[in-house]
Amino acid sequence: MNFKKIAKEFSRYTLVGGLAFIVDFGLLYILTEWGGLHYLLSATIAFTVGLIVNYALSILWVFAYRSCKDNRLEFVLFSIVGVGGIVLTDVSMAVLTPLLYGNYLLAKGITAILVLLWNFFLRRQLLFAEDSQFPIIQRLSNFKLLNIREP
Repeated sequence: MNFKKIAKEFSRYTLVGGLAFIVDFGLLYILTEWGGLHYLLSATIAFTVGLIVNYALSILWVFAYRSCKDNRLEFVLFSIVGVGGIVLTDVSMAVLTPLLYGNYLLAKGITAILVLLWNFFLRRQLLFAEDSQFPIIQRLSNFKLLNIREP
């Protein structure tokens, strides 16, 4: 493992995650306070939008190596890790919000740190590490996820 490379990727991923978090956090506030949605539903919607922002920027700027050759499969796997993040977000917020006397925004902040670590390390190992512990992904990417020709 190249510690310097991982540190650079983590730094970039943290910035990208920070931007995605701003989108996520802002949308959570808007949907809950102005839209009148329950905070857990708002958190799920906001997290999903943040996931899309995170994927696009991760591909463009964070990770140089991509073990998966099929972009659709890569996005599906990236999203599966994100779904784990949504579950972690919702469970953590459901537990922390009452403990923090209803302060769902503070609960979100604490949860975001946990989810950042979960997402980076799992996504890196699954999709973006040359020394991945999941070599099956490279083999799977040789097969087409959907029988649709890419343009």
